[in-house]
Amino acid sequence: MIKRISVGLLILSLSTSCVSKKIYNDLESKYADSKKENRSLADENADLLKAKNQLELDRDGLKTDLSKSNGELDKLKADYAAAQNKFEVLQDSYVALEKNSGDALQSNMKKNRDLLEQLDEKGKALALEQDRLSKSAQRLQELEDLIAAKEASMKKLKETLSKALNSFEGKGLTVEQKNGKVYVSMENKLLFNSGSWAVGSEGKKAVVELAKVLGDNPDISVLIEGHTDDDAFTASGPIADNWDLSTKRATAIVAILSENKKINKQNLTAAGRGEFSPLGSNATAEGKAKNRRIEIILTPRLDEIAEMLNEIN
Repeated sequence: MIKRISVGLLILSLSTSCVSKKIYNDLESKYADSKKENRSLADENADLLKAKNQLELDRDGLKTDLSKSNGELDKLKADYAAAQNKFEVLQDSYVALEKNSGDALQSNMKKNRDLLEQLDEKGKALALEQDRLSKSAQRLQELEDLIAAKEASMKKLKETLSKALNSFEGKGLTVEQKNGKVYVSMENKLLFNSGSWAVGSEGKKAVVELAKVLGDNPDISVLIEGHTDDDAFTASGPIADNWDLSTKRATAIVAILSENKKINKQNLTAAGRGEFSPLGSNATAEGKAKNRRIEIILTPRLDEIAEMLNEIN
């Protein structure tokens, strides 16, 4: 069938060679620009993921610092208590030594004054440390509350998507939440014919329903990844390989999502993964079917968390 279409296109191109070549060249130029932009967006997404991982490391570091500071505070309290006991012993000694010579009395009085100064310094240091720890603990709690709120928001988003896309269950569509993100997976049998990046009518309905939910959640970053099995792409036409095909399919999903005016296009990223991120084994037909898919990865914005970490640091 593909060969007959290719022959038809060849005949048509021979009859309208001038116009078709110009259109083809324009499309080829636009496609090259799209691929360049896609690579840039994929790099930007990787940087965001790296930044998120760094933020989580910083949060864990703050917890470690808080634990260390609590240990130091306990030591200061112990030192303070020991010094207080020593001071009381010296006070008793002072009463007894009042009957001794003036020189001995003056010596003990000096020791007492020195000890009082030390106690005063330790008391001030303890107060400052307690204040610092209190502020750090408060900011850490606020950070944990914010992260928990993000998790709850993504859980609610997952539930909303599951309800909105319920009619497509059993048709190659799944929704799950993991690693703080929501993943919507659509197998090719729902979206595309073999070797094509044109979205079918049933698949478009699913993407439109997804777009409605995303339109009501403008703070969500959306990464659309195209995936294939490892069968080599052999059809003729403008597709170079599986990677090229997966990118075109991801871009086709972006185009449908963009039709919803409530979606901020700055939050959309299209990427092609080809056959290099399989879910199942390509040695079986079932595994290949799972690998031929579109993954839509929804991530909450992390700006607030980053700002809070900067304030703590």
